[in-house]
Amino acid sequence: MSPERIDKIATTIIIGLAGLVGLIILSLLAYILAIGIPHISWHFLTSEAESFAAGGGIRDQLFNSLYLVVLTLIVSVPLALLAAIYLNEYAPDNRATRLLRLAIEVLSSLPSVVVGLFGYLVFVLKFGLDFSLLAGALALTILNLPILTRSCEDALSQVPDLQRQAGLGLGMSRWRVTTKIVLPAALPGIITGAILSAGRIFGEAAALIYTAGQSAPLVSYTDWNPFSPTSFLNPMRPAETLAVHIWKVNSEGLVPDARAVSNGSAAVLIITILLFNLVARYVGHRIKRHLAK
Repeated sequence: MSPERIDKIATTIIIGLAGLVGLIILSLLAYILAIGIPHISWHFLTSEAESFAAGGGIRDQLFNSLYLVVLTLIVSVPLALLAAIYLNEYAPDNRATRLLRLAIEVLSSLPSVVVGLFGYLVFVLKFGLDFSLLAGALALTILNLPILTRSCEDALSQVPDLQRQAGLGLGMSRWRVTTKIVLPAALPGIITGAILSAGRIFGEAAALIYTAGQSAPLVSYTDWNPFSPTSFLNPMRPAETLAVHIWKVNSEGLVPDARAVSNGSAAVLIITILLFNLVARYVGHRIKRHLAK
């Protein structure tokens, strides 16, 4: 058999398998959306959840998920960016650096339930944060930091070395070259990675069961004092997220319309994560076009 024919057969097999995987994923998405979208309404999105009666919504759970994303990104993005700058711009290529990158790879593959148990032991019990949004954000930072660090490092590594050499040749310091030349050029990739990681944070459940909690106490959306126990901005309050709510509704099934609430919540979760991905691509493309002008 000729090499050209072997190449054609291999390409056909690869395309066929890729198409099969894509078809399975699209089928799952279509199924979740088909059974969930009919249960989504304005009342469902803006009313509080019910513990025993039918007709509850996901207002608090949806806000808690979005607020948790913001808190996690506030903590994780600066840490990941500084780590990526060190690894890509300053760290020498030696055994210690390779060991550090290996540790990052190992951390990125940790099961979320392990991170949740670690967060429960350290943040909830040891540091006394109890079940709170802050404890959940710190646990998700551990989960998100390795992936976000690699994403930022990849964005920095795609900046041509010629730009760095030009800046150094003009007498600029290494830090000034990094902040004035490299970071602006890598900004589209960094922002895209941050928004994509936000989608993963939004859909996380296992790590939050042990840190953010499984209850959603009543909060006031007119109380803007973050130190008030009833304020929606208070990071020290327990907060059931949307993904945890789906798990809780399916596992307990105390409300009569548990199946409808679960299907509608799952559809909202999928749509929101899809929006995160679309926004990431759009923002990265717009910034790249703006920098190219």
